[in-house]
Amino acid sequence: MEVTYKEYLITDDKEKLNKLMILEYLGQSYWANKRPHNRILKSIAKSHCFGVYHNDKQIGFARVVSDEATMYYLCDVFVLDAYQGQGIGKKLVETIIHSDKYQWMTGLLGTLDAHGLYEQLGFERDVERFMRRAPQGANHINTSF
Repeated sequence: MEVTYKEYLITDDKEKLNKLMILEYLGQSYWANKRPHNRILKSIAKSHCFGVYHNDKQIGFARVVSDEATMYYLCDVFVLDAYQGQGIGKKLVETIIHSDKYQWMTGLLGTLDAHGLYEQLGFERDVERFMRRAPQGANHINTSF
């Protein structure tokens, strides 16, 4: 899938992903800064990933985990700081949630600071319904992938 937005390309072509840039950004993010690099790389390998590119430079990323039938989890969404404020992140999420693959599924995500953006796209806060379990045994890292 490829979508053009202004001078930016949004694509799910994994071959184009700049994994080093993704590792660096997620390593500094509030949500993934404790994930070991090998886990981030495994999550990319096992997910449907989208990159945003300006010319050939990757400037954004999003990852989708799904059963491919009823639900998806949208995660690790970001646009580099220098490119924020141009609607790129919104277009990235719109491209994903309105795609033939995901538009008929229930979508979930987690955010601390972008509720307004996701509400514009039809996501609703549902604190009464959802629960989460944090990872256990954080010292055990399985590198057999």
